[in-house]
Amino acid sequence: MNERNNAAQVICIQYYSSPCGELILASMGNELCLCDWNGMPCAERNKRRIGRYVNADFRIETSSVLEEAKRQLDDYFAGNRKVFNIPLHPVGTDFQLRVWRALLDIPYGETRSYLEIAQHIGNPKGVRAVAQAIGANGIDLLIPCHRVIGSNRSLTGFTGGLDKKKLLLELERTNSMK
Repeated sequence: MNERNNAAQVICIQYYSSPCGELILASMGNELCLCDWNGMPCAERNKRRIGRYVNADFRIETSSVLEEAKRQLDDYFAGNRKVFNIPLHPVGTDFQLRVWRALLDIPYGETRSYLEIAQHIGNPKGVRAVAQAIGANGIDLLIPCHRVIGSNRSLTGFTGGLDKKKLLLELERTNSMK
């Protein structure tokens, strides 16, 4: 996907305290490349993946996109934002990027099953691969992997934990009626 270049790409990192737990946010240029659950193995895996694709120099500093992401997350958790409009820079394989784009099509307050996502991308037999790609999503909330549930409507797999997934879905269900 992205080729490594010799000059180090500065990736700014900030932390955001949400009602569901602390998020680690990272930006590359004017795009958000990470919004993940701080302290969870997924966040470290996603940081390493970014580092593999880009010669990254991670720095704890702010950027305009990180400050805007924090504002929009505040609005989301307050129930005042249903759509994010932050430029995103997801880092993954072509297949992962296709799956993540499909997640962006799930409306606020609604859910889809892993099978429905697999069908949406034209790979109905690829449910497991879709689930793995969703689990590798490094831009949680903005690429709404929490809106994906089991075919039997059960809450399944979420890198931040099922307790967070339940809270996020309840927040959206409550505010989608406004």
